[in-house]
Amino acid sequence: MADLNTKINKTPASIALLIGLFSIGFSPVLIKMASAPGIITSFYRLGIGAVVLTIPFLIHLIKTKQKLPWKGILFASLAGICFASDMAFWTTGIMASNATLPTLAGNMAPVWVGLCSLFIFKEKQKAGFWIGLLLAFSGVCLIVLNNFSDTNGILKGMILGLFAGMFYAGYYLFTQPGRQKLNTISFLYISTVVTTIFLGIYALIFDLEFTGYSNKTWVLFSIMGVFMQAIAWFLINYSQGFLPASVVSPTLLGQPVLAAFIAFFLIGEKLTGWHITGGIIVVAGIYLVHFSRR
Repeated sequence: MADLNTKINKTPASIALLIGLFSIGFSPVLIKMASAPGIITSFYRLGIGAVVLTIPFLIHLIKTKQKLPWKGILFASLAGICFASDMAFWTTGIMASNATLPTLAGNMAPVWVGLCSLFIFKEKQKAGFWIGLLLAFSGVCLIVLNNFSDTNGILKGMILGLFAGMFYAGYYLFTQPGRQKLNTISFLYISTVVTTIFLGIYALIFDLEFTGYSNKTWVLFSIMGVFMQAIAWFLINYSQGFLPASVVSPTLLGQPVLAAFIAFFLIGEKLTGWHITGGIIVVAGIYLVHFSRR
């Protein structure tokens, strides 16, 4: 009976994960199309998402009448802070270069998680981890070295994407214990609100304008807030409550691949042979890093 229940639970979770992955595959392209500073785009995406999630969150609190554990709130808040920094670096990298390569670099989170586990938690790593680490960074170097003197911002976008991946790793590290303490809607709502607050602070620090954008930009802000943040990330967070990280993390690595195809068809973004080769090497290295730690 336990096995049957597990299968019943995992089927909708797997479907939710795939729908969420397909949805966030459009995210880098929509960010590029918005033609606004990356931090501002992120602020409105998260802010609109928070507004949409407010009613479901309040309904949940009223129905359950349960007090949220402070540890769950803490982990969700820390995850939100990391996600704000991730979004700031990632979206700025996209606006500086293209939609695909900063997304690829940002998805190196499993590499940073492995390094954190090694140096902070003293977790021993297998040979596969080091081989994957070498592959991932070799792929990045291949892309960067062939764009070292370009004027298209590829180098800047890759570097910003790498920093984004570091904070994305922090988001992963805080999400796992947070989801053990909070259900999907509670964790997502709290982390989304905290992310919005910190993105607003970043926007103020860099003196970015919150208004004055075209109608097209506001429509894209709304689409990202409702479909990417409120719906897609709800589905992904939901899947994380039923599926192991060994399934969720590698599946989400499909985002830069989807983004590359979508960017090609929607905005005519093309990648060179060096970009494609380096990207394949990076993804292969990340997969090897991830599975070597399981």
